[in-house]
Amino acid sequence: MTNSIEEIEYTDVILATGTNTTENHPVISSRVKRAVRQRGAKLIVIDPREIDLVKYATIWLRQKPGTDVAVLNGLMNVIIAEGLYAREYVENRTEGFEALQKTVAAYTPERVQEISGVPAEDLKAAARLYAKAAKASILYAMGMTQHITGTDNVKSCANLAMLCGMVGIEGGGVNPLRGQNNVQGACDMGALPNVFPAYQPVANDEVRARFEKAWNATLPSKPGKTIVEIMDAAHKGEIKALYIMGENPMVSDPDLAHVEASLNHLELLIVQDIFLTETAMLADAVLPSACFAEKDGTFTNTERRVQRVRAAVPAPGQAKADWEIIAEISVKMGYPMSYASAADIMKEINSVTPSYAGITYERLEEQGIQWPCPNTDHPGTRFLHKDRFSRGRGLFHAVEYIPPAEQTDAEYPIILSTGRVLYHYHTGTMTRLSKGSMERCPESLVEINPADADKLGIADGQTVKVTSRRGTLQAKAKITTRSDRGTVFMNFHFHEAAVNLLTNPALDPIGKIPEYKVCAVRVEAA
Repeated sequence: MTNSIEEIEYTDVILATGTNTTENHPVISSRVKRAVRQRGAKLIVIDPREIDLVKYATIWLRQKPGTDVAVLNGLMNVIIAEGLYAREYVENRTEGFEALQKTVAAYTPERVQEISGVPAEDLKAAARLYAKAAKASILYAMGMTQHITGTDNVKSCANLAMLCGMVGIEGGGVNPLRGQNNVQGACDMGALPNVFPAYQPVANDEVRARFEKAWNATLPSKPGKTIVEIMDAAHKGEIKALYIMGENPMVSDPDLAHVEASLNHLELLIVQDIFLTETAMLADAVLPSACFAEKDGTFTNTERRVQRVRAAVPAPGQAKADWEIIAEISVKMGYPMSYASAADIMKEINSVTPSYAGITYERLEEQGIQWPCPNTDHPGTRFLHKDRFSRGRGLFHAVEYIPPAEQTDAEYPIILSTGRVLYHYHTGTMTRLSKGSMERCPESLVEINPADADKLGIADGQTVKVTSRRGTLQAKAKITTRSDRGTVFMNFHFHEAAVNLLTNPALDPIGKIPEYKVCAVRVEAA
C-alpha cells in the first residue's frame, strides 16, 4: 500500500475495485464501513459480483469480468474531457500524460458501455465523484491482478490516481490489499524470482556483487521462474526437484490435472508445512514446521508495517521454525548458515535491505514500523511519494484494453470467476480443521443467477456439473443475484470441488499471474 490502513477511515472517497473486502480483509472492511457510515465518505465499488460492500456504495459499476482496463480508461476519459484532472500536479510531478490522453480519448463512456456493460451515465458519475474529492483512496486486490492483463489493471489504477493528484497525499494513494498475512514481507525479502531483498534486481551486476559479498556465494544473474512456469518446466523434465514451503499448489494452482502430472514427473518433491496438505500427500519427504504462534520473527503486513511475532507455545513433536530447517539443510549441503536465532537474521536484513535498515528488534519491541525506514532515527513512512516519486516523476502508462484469454462460445457459454469466502482461508489447510468455520461454510457452492438457473432447469441446492476446457467437477448450486447473468462464482477452498481443475493457466506476460478470474465453462444438472 502506498498509504496506511488508518487513512482509509479519514478519506473523502474510496474506490474499491477487484476486492471483496468484507470477506477477504474483514478488519480493513470495518474501516471502509466506518468511513461511509460515520464520517460521510463516498464509496465507489467496481465489481462484476454483488459483494457485501455494494450495500455501502454510492455508485456500483458492475462490469463484465476482464474489462477493468476499459472501465478505468473510461473514467479517465471523462475526467480529462471535463477538465477535472489535477493539471498542476500532472505538469509538475508526472510524465507521459500526452500518450495517456491520446489513448483514453478513444474510451468514451458509450464505447466503455459496449465493452463492459457499465452504463455510460454511471461511469460519468463515478468519474466526477472521484476526481472532485480532496482525498480519494483506491483499494484493489486479486480481482484486479489475476488476469492476463493484471499488470495493465494495476498501471491503470496508478494512472487514475496520478491524474487526479491522489498519490503522495494522506488519505489517497493506490492500495493493494495483500492476500495473506506476510506476503508483503516475503516479497520484501526477495521471495520473487527476479529480485533480491528490497526489490533489488538480480540482473543488476552492482547489486548482485553486493549480495555475493554479503553472502559469500556466487549468485545467478538471470531471473528464475514463477509458479506456473515451474510446473511447466517440471512437466517437461527441466526441473528435477522441488522444495515447497507453506504452499498447497494441488488446490491453489490453475489447471490442477496438469499440476499433479507435473509434480509426479519430479525426481524429488519436498514439502515443508504445518499440516499434511494435498501437496504433501505427493511428497517424497515432508518436513514439519512451526506455525506462527510457535516461533519468533516478524511479519510485514499490507501497509508495509513490520511487526514482531513471538512464540506463544512450543512447537509440537519434531516441528521447527522454517529458518532452522533451511539452515540445517544448508549446512548439510556445504553452505554454512550459522544463525543462532531469528534476531540474528534480522540483523542481516538490516544490513542488506536499505528499506529495513532502521527496523531493529529493539525498536519493534514497542510498536510496528512501516518501511522505508533507512536508519534507527527514522520514524518509518506512513505514506509514500510525499514530495516526489522514487523515480523522480510519476510515469503514466498508456494502456489499451485487451480481452481475456478465454472467450465464451456455444460449448462453454458461461464465465466462471473464483475467490474466497469469509469463513475459510486459502486452501482450507487450517480453517477446514475448525469446527466453527466448517459449520458456517461446509462446502463449495456454484453461485448462479436465477435467470441462468431457470434457463438451464437448475434448482437451488441441486448438484450441478461444471466443465471447462481443462476439467470437470460437481457441486451444489446456489441460486443468487450476487452473480450476474452469464457468470458463475465458486470459492477454491475445497479439494472435493477443486475449482482450479477448471481455471485457465494463461499468464499475464509481465506479472506471470494466472487468469483465475475469467474462465469459460458449461453448467448443467448433474
